[in-house]
Amino acid sequence: MSEHILVIFPHPDDEVFTCSGTLAGYIHKGVPVTYICLTLGEMGRNMGKSIIANRESLPQIRKKELLNSCEAIGIKDLRLWGLRDKTVEFEDIDGLAGRIVSAIEEIQPSLIITFYPGYSVHPDHDACGLAVVEAVRKLPSVKRPPVQMAAFSKNCYEDLGKPNIVNPVDEYISQKMTAMKAHHSQFSAMVATMEPALAAKDPAITERLTKEKFWIYKF
Repeated sequence: MSEHILVIFPHPDDEVFTCSGTLAGYIHKGVPVTYICLTLGEMGRNMGKSIIANRESLPQIRKKELLNSCEAIGIKDLRLWGLRDKTVEFEDIDGLAGRIVSAIEEIQPSLIITFYPGYSVHPDHDACGLAVVEAVRKLPSVKRPPVQMAAFSKNCYEDLGKPNIVNPVDEYISQKMTAMKAHHSQFSAMVATMEPALAAKDPAITERLTKEKFWIYKF
């Protein structure tokens, strides 16, 4: 099987901290990436450090920000599924899993990246990860791609143990920071703090930005 990465997240900007450096690394090696983003994050509370959006304009602003982030990372295949933000947990799980199965059968990914259900803080994150799990379970065991999951709840290390994979992404930190800056409505205040800290080699910030951690889901 040729390599092809499938990323499934619920919101614009979910890709940045979880796996933008990892994806940039794959793309640099010639591995294609498909990113399915379930919503436009239209219920997000952030409107920019200096207000640049309102509830009506936010969806299109976040869509543009996501396109810019994907360009920074190198993602060429972005698919917007148009679900409503903060309602993914109320979607029919079998229906959403079935839609994901269709995408998997089309793309034939060698790896799927998503959130770890129950350990990803936001209900949409958990619901997205659960839908991916249910989708992969529907496949014959010999056709199931590996699934790497991001987790960051306070109890994730206690319950899941150490991450199975830690990707150093120092080489791609420029792309990662550009992707973060692309999500101006959400991260402008954070960038203003993190960028100087990164330049000063603050160990906590450097560790957070240059190590991307994943757990392998065991079916």
